[in-house]
Amino acid sequence: MSPTLTVFTPTYNRAYTLHLCYESLKRQSSKDFVWLIIDDGSTDDTKGLIDTWMEENIVPIRYHYQENQGMHGAHNAAYELIDTELNVCIDSDDYMADDTVERIVSFWKNHGSVKYAGLVGLDATPEGTIIGTKMPDHLKESTLSNLYGKHKVKGDKKLVYRTELTKNTPPYPVFPGEKYCPLSYKYILIDQQYPLLVMNEILCYVEYLPDGSSMNIINQYKKNPNGFAFFRKVAIQYAPTFKERIRESMHYVASSLMIGNKKFLYESPKFFTTLLAAPFGILLYFYITRTNKATVLKSG
Repeated sequence: MSPTLTVFTPTYNRAYTLHLCYESLKRQSSKDFVWLIIDDGSTDDTKGLIDTWMEENIVPIRYHYQENQGMHGAHNAAYELIDTELNVCIDSDDYMADDTVERIVSFWKNHGSVKYAGLVGLDATPEGTIIGTKMPDHLKESTLSNLYGKHKVKGDKKLVYRTELTKNTPPYPVFPGEKYCPLSYKYILIDQQYPLLVMNEILCYVEYLPDGSSMNIINQYKKNPNGFAFFRKVAIQYAPTFKERIRESMHYVASSLMIGNKKFLYESPKFFTTLLAAPFGILLYFYITRTNKATVLKSG
């Protein structure tokens, strides 16, 4: 009988921290999972480490190596390979609570159905402080967009999706010379189909390392303008509030200027909103291209 859940981990030269995830999987109270590791072109001892763990045969491991494509390219590979009912991404510098698999599978079997895209839970720091805010106690289901846009939830959340949906949603585009497209692209498209069940419990412990994408978001912006411009068009189209649509339009304008796209206004799914946001987007463009900062405060 195949497991219910795939825990997948994209990794790139993270042999020094990957053991945290492995140790947490060894401690799981339920074994109803498989660990899929997408090695995105590591040049350190990642493969040797994983070979050792596979020989230990404590955790069921699938290992896939590919040339470096960036986080979104690793997610593309994972979604092609996953064959369980549910999947969850645990990053290479994160780890699960000891009973996370048991709670996810039990919650889904009790409440889940084809009416839902999956479930959303909480991330916390290693000290147990919730990242951002909890979700409203009365909320039983919501799209991810509405969680942030309408319910004013803040901070990263842990997403568990039905594999059927992550497989059938178009893959992240891979632009030559770029290594990043915001992962929210797929989540927004899935939002248009089904809501997520709200599970207001800590599922994952997160540490933002200096070399992680969360701590280098402005650098990601500079290096991957095509990926960001592509994403912003989708975000504008499906923004849950006018305020969010303006915000996404500002970013779309900035990214479009970075790639020299003079037709951005006519290519926007919301012409007048983008026109209104254009002056602010131009200011944002100058800020991003001239700042030496690596990150901005995370808001979700």
